[in-house]
Amino acid sequence: MTIRCWGIRGATTAEANTREAILEATNELLLLLIEANDLQSSDIGSAIFTTTPDLNAEFPAIAARRLGWHDVALVCGHEMSVPGALPLCIRVLVHWNTSKTQSEIKHIYIRGAKNLRPDRSISVT
Repeated sequence: MTIRCWGIRGATTAEANTREAILEATNELLLLLIEANDLQSSDIGSAIFTTTPDLNAEFPAIAARRLGWHDVALVCGHEMSVPGALPLCIRVLVHWNTSKTQSEIKHIYIRGAKNLRPDRSISVT
């Protein structure tokens, strides 16, 4: 069995620039990524979280720590400020050590971020 490091992408939007809204949206996104890909924190090398510049009330990585990602290297940053870009957006890139192929990886785009990748969006009830 060959283990490779692949990237898993995901994005969502927060309801507002508040600590609670950022953590709630990020938690929902991470739980869906975990469920869809059967992620174990011990297999995650690192994760990069970005937000649009209008989100600065909290670090989205805190949601990952709350899920037990204590030994995972995490970093947060801001996306480029591009005119017309989706506001209140949280993105994540997870570096995952797995025996799965790239085509088996499920990327998750929810809430307002569905429009970023309609081919990879899911409905959340």
